[in-house]
Amino acid sequence: MTGGLIHGDTVLTAAELDERIERATPAGIEPGQVVPIRHPDRVTALVTALAVHQAGGVPLVGDDRWDDTYWTDLKQRAEAVDRRPGMGWGTFTSGSTGAPRMIVRTAASWAASFAAVERLTVLTKHDVVYLPSPLVSSVTMFSAAHARHLGATILLPRTHSVSKADLTHATVLHGTPYALRDVLETNTPHRVRVALIGGARLDPDLRARAEQAGIQVISYYGAAELSFVAVDPDGQGLRPFPGVELRTDAEILWVRSPYFAHGYLGTTDGPFRRDADGWGTVGDLVADAPGPLRLRGRSDGAILTAAATVVPEDVEAALLGIDGIADAVVFALPHERAGELVAAVIETAPGQPPPTARELRERAGSLLTGSHRPRRWFWTDQLPRTATGKPARERIRHDAIEGRVHRIG
Repeated sequence: MTGGLIHGDTVLTAAELDERIERATPAGIEPGQVVPIRHPDRVTALVTALAVHQAGGVPLVGDDRWDDTYWTDLKQRAEAVDRRPGMGWGTFTSGSTGAPRMIVRTAASWAASFAAVERLTVLTKHDVVYLPSPLVSSVTMFSAAHARHLGATILLPRTHSVSKADLTHATVLHGTPYALRDVLETNTPHRVRVALIGGARLDPDLRARAEQAGIQVISYYGAAELSFVAVDPDGQGLRPFPGVELRTDAEILWVRSPYFAHGYLGTTDGPFRRDADGWGTVGDLVADAPGPLRLRGRSDGAILTAAATVVPEDVEAALLGIDGIADAVVFALPHERAGELVAAVIETAPGQPPPTARELRERAGSLLTGSHRPRRWFWTDQLPRTATGKPARERIRHDAIEGRVHRIG
């Protein structure tokens, strides 16, 4: 089958999917009209989004797990904005707290990268593209649009996690490192030949495990506002994605490419900035060194403690080198004398107890300078995450400050 859609026991051929899209087109869609969409059935939500796009509207898909009151407010905000003629897609940012920003872009801004993705993944119309992230994720909506363009089959997950049954169909995965890890931990035969994995950092051990399982891993860094920025197809580090130019100004990464979003809906308050020469940034910090691109977090996320400036992502990368730590979030803990202390919430593998405070101090001491070592440690067996699989940083920080996670030591 080519060009269809699979979701659990629902299997639609290309012709059946086209028919569903035709029937789902809302009446009276005006060019550039933003249409918020949310439905507990993923097939219905995706079909509606594709129908709105086909009719010239701008689909904006929300998360079916959001609270109804929360969604009502977002929906009203989206419906209140003026039409955006020329725009083809809308997505929410994956903000970890508060109301997410709404982003709009042209259809061409995504389509311009399709050929490069096809070259990297050798994607064809005969592939089945598995999209385990929710439809609210720009990753999922991008690949749904790409699959429709190419004629590949879309595979939506049965649940909010990877399942063994889905892996009997999937040949290509587009998702997060956590989805890739879930695929490997199902311990079941699969047909996945390539995984396109988003995120600024991919654990080399996870890449190696995937490749041992016969999965080629192509990791990349991007942002909802910028789309693709840099790619690592071989484990040698992030290099500019085809068609992308990069430069650094005061350690802030600037990007120029045809893949940018148009901007935010209903606000100008956001990290996305552009200059008159076509360069744009979301404020990411990069290591000023030759060789592959190394991301160091956002420019507004540094911790100021005593006389030092600490980038949380630098500390997190080091902590992942400690046995027993599966993931970590580093944040600023308010302190009367120091202003801010470096603190960390660590996640351990399922069923594994956390290291002791002494073990953590000793191990961190061998990996980090004194100013960068966490002074307070917290533990959870599962970090809360956003819809796209990223740690929900603000929620994690508040949970630690307010005593809702275990203090170590």
